[in-house]
Amino acid sequence: MNIDIHPTAIIDPKAELGEAVSVGAYSVIGPDVQIGAHTQIDAHVVISGPTVLGEHNRVFSFASVGADCQDKKYRGEPTRLVIGDHNVIRESVTLNRGTVQDRGETTLGDHNLLMAYVHVGHDCDIQSHTILANNATLAGHVRIGDGAILGGFTAVHQFCHVGAYSMSAMCTAINKDVPAFVMVQGNMAKARGMNFEGMRRRGYDKALIQALRKAYKCVFRQGLSLAEAIEKIRLELQSGPEMTLFIESLQRSLQHSTRGIVR
Repeated sequence: MNIDIHPTAIIDPKAELGEAVSVGAYSVIGPDVQIGAHTQIDAHVVISGPTVLGEHNRVFSFASVGADCQDKKYRGEPTRLVIGDHNVIRESVTLNRGTVQDRGETTLGDHNLLMAYVHVGHDCDIQSHTILANNATLAGHVRIGDGAILGGFTAVHQFCHVGAYSMSAMCTAINKDVPAFVMVQGNMAKARGMNFEGMRRRGYDKALIQALRKAYKCVFRQGLSLAEAIEKIRLELQSGPEMTLFIESLQRSLQHSTRGIVR
């Protein structure tokens, strides 16, 4: 196999490296680490196992990937970090493994950008095509949906769910669920509208954007309970996958969240 390992890097014999993996100077790859083909590990990276990295990832210097979690209940149980393909993990990012109190693993999907100093706590589940800007911090058990964007210094409280294609402003503190497509800002976070610019960039037509705008008003502007708002959206507004995604994010918070949604 065509593997490029700097002579100062330390690779445990129990680590598995795929085709065309490169490992930079002074990086340390521990046992039970699997690194997929064409992944680039820069200098001074530490990857601890059990951890799985997919293909075509890049990990920049001083990142800590797969370390023990910071949960005080953790007692060394065998948990995992699982990372998909085509992710960019920038300088000094920390990604912790899971705990047996949850799923036993932390997961990161495909095509994500984690900018410098991002922290991903134990048992988090980040889907695909997300952007976590500099110093965004996720406590344990957080879920981030596809295409979500967290602004710099955003902090997300444990057990919160940040819906698909939502967005937070810089320095936002999120302590409740954020529905799909919703933009939030503040400490504590409040809903400030929907990510309409993101919708236009994804090619949503005007009718769909208008329908989602009306759905947003049902939830955040008309004084309805969450259950009443969901029912009104279902009865009065056009259906489709995007509206279903918005409704499902509301329904999940109504049925399963201990925190409710941002308002």
